[in-house]
Amino acid sequence: MSTGTNLLGGPPPTHLPANGEVDDALAAGTDPAAVAAAHPAASAPWALLAERALVAGDAVTAYAFARTGYHRGLDALRRAGWRGHGPVPWSHEPNRGFLRALAALQRAAQTIGETEEAVRCTTFLGDCDPAAAHELLPS
Repeated sequence: MSTGTNLLGGPPPTHLPANGEVDDALAAGTDPAAVAAAHPAASAPWALLAERALVAGDAVTAYAFARTGYHRGLDALRRAGWRGHGPVPWSHEPNRGFLRALAALQRAAQTIGETEEAVRCTTFLGDCDPAAAHELLPS
């Protein structure tokens, strides 16, 4: 018998909606800066910009890009029904922009010595989905 109730006691997973324009532009190789300018509410281009800045050794710029993607992702999660906690599955492709921005924020914070923020981001990423933490954070 199904009651429709979550018997595990936690909120259901949050699944962000896909953004075909953003996905198509990034898949076509459009510069993430151009995609972020055209779609500033999307987390994925901000995450890509942050990751690129980290590779280039510019942790401060990476931090700014990652924080933007993270906050835009929080806005999207709330619009999707997320109430501040609960699963945000890595397996759901549209969630990956937010999760990548969160991981990039963790790495940038760690690099600039903002240890409390890095720990908070590590915990939050693991709470969203341990698979995301495993995939995105160095062991």
